[in-house]
Amino acid sequence: MKGSNVIMQAKIYLYDLNNCALENGFTSSDGWELNRVTVEEKMELERKYQNTVSHKILPELLAEFFTLVKEQLMAAQKMLTPKQAEVAMIPNNEQRYLVAFNPNRLKR
Repeated sequence: MKGSNVIMQAKIYLYDLNNCALENGFTSSDGWELNRVTVEEKMELERKYQNTVSHKILPELLAEFFTLVKEQLMAAQKMLTPKQAEVAMIPNNEQRYLVAFNPNRLKR
């Protein structure tokens, strides 16, 4: 049951990412950067970047959720920024959110 719920939540999150990209006029060169973050880091990203999409999830399911979303974005040929290869997969019970943002769209 948990596995199918995570898959469904990943699909909903991807739908939200796509809607945000369409509503904000993302071009083919725009992409999302995915980060697993704490509450404080989430607030900082939301202050710094114009378009953020976040999803709260249980810490024990966050790694699986992150992997599913990342794979789906790559399969749909949505651009992920190069930093994605650097994201550490070390479990952290403080991380409760998956946040996507466009690093090229800072708030002014």
